[in-house]
Amino acid sequence: MLKHVVGDYRDVFAELLRLAAERLEYVFGYRLAELEPKSHTYILVNTLEPVEEDAEVRGDQGTPTTGLLMTLLGLIFMKGNAVKETEVWDFLRRLGVHPTKKHLIFGDPKKLITEDFVRQRYLDYRRIPHTDPVDYEFQWGPRTSLETSKMKVLKFVAKVHNQDPKDWPAQYCEALADEEARWRRAARGGRRSRGRLHARPSPATRRSVPVSRSRKQ
Repeated sequence: MLKHVVGDYRDVFAELLRLAAERLEYVFGYRLAELEPKSHTYILVNTLEPVEEDAEVRGDQGTPTTGLLMTLLGLIFMKGNAVKETEVWDFLRRLGVHPTKKHLIFGDPKKLITEDFVRQRYLDYRRIPHTDPVDYEFQWGPRTSLETSKMKVLKFVAKVHNQDPKDWPAQYCEALADEEARWRRAARGGRRSRGRLHARPSPATRRSVPVSRSRKQ
């Protein structure tokens, strides 16, 4: 981006990025979110009203893989935010999804889960140290926390089981704490945005400021 878009204006890149992010959110309803500060990886997150929760449960949000992804996110959350790969496949086999068999809807399930969802940053897939034979585990990826929340995933799990989210007290308390933390971050971000808007004078104001010049006597 610095090389091909900004060019000679690298010194003001941060300000240009901030202005572009404001336009994206105010005009198109997309928030520019940084996935990884070290690599400066960004994604666009839809800030408009979400679809109905019933559609989420049916997997009608876009592609058929959404339902599988939500199922995995729910399993990870309910298992304490990390789950072994062996447990994932034991669970999915009961749903008719096998790691070594091509699926009618999902194609190659192992590739979809361990490569595609990982590349899209919905899942983190890492080796568990000191395991023999070697085992891996799944956790939520950084994109998941930007596009959904623990409360939404818990509600998804509850609807699948025809229960109430409060039927899982530990997860419900964790989801409530996550909602409160999100609200606080949003409030802080809102105050910073308002502060920047008030601090930046309008073009009309800038033009109206008189410029005094010293005159030789």
